[in-house]
Amino acid sequence: MPDVSYEYLDKLIAAAKANYPKMKAYDHSVRIAELNVQKTKLDWFNLLSFIYIIGGSTNPGFLGGFQTGISVSIGSILQKPGEVKASKESLVIAKLSQDEYNLSLTAIVQQRYYNYVQALTLLNWRTKDLQNAVNTLKDIKYKFEKGEETFENYNKALTLHSSSVQGKISSEGAFLLAKSSIEEMIGVKIETIK
Repeated sequence: MPDVSYEYLDKLIAAAKANYPKMKAYDHSVRIAELNVQKTKLDWFNLLSFIYIIGGSTNPGFLGGFQTGISVSIGSILQKPGEVKASKESLVIAKLSQDEYNLSLTAIVQQRYYNYVQALTLLNWRTKDLQNAVNTLKDIKYKFEKGEETFENYNKALTLHSSSVQGKISSEGAFLLAKSSIEEMIGVKIETIK
């Protein structure tokens, strides 16, 4: 398949990964999961409370002076390791989802690129076919007008020309759809990728 450039395909895939909005959403999901892991780890400090009391002056013997204390929530301390593990697992899931989408995006871009190359090759072929049909029609028309060719052959040349025009129009439509399809994934005009 000489028309397929794997180097160019890699550039298209890189463009899709950089520009496609869903890919960006997965990047943000991973970042949020990373921040949640950091937040959950730092929440250990929320389990401890430091209490500082200054005694009142109305009864200096009772709770006089300064008093300090620490309050600890045993239930929260027991739950915290599970919360940290859960946030780490959420990060793993976010990264795996991103990896899965990376694979899917790569496959979609490859498929659309192959359709694009196929449509372009067919369009080029149909363009050459139409040019041949035009040349044949001119030649047969000239000979028909001079009386050197039959009406049957002239009619066949007209039919071939008409069929070639229709084929080229269909190929142009298929090419434009394939081009639009790949540009949807890469986020830019395909001509901008060099």
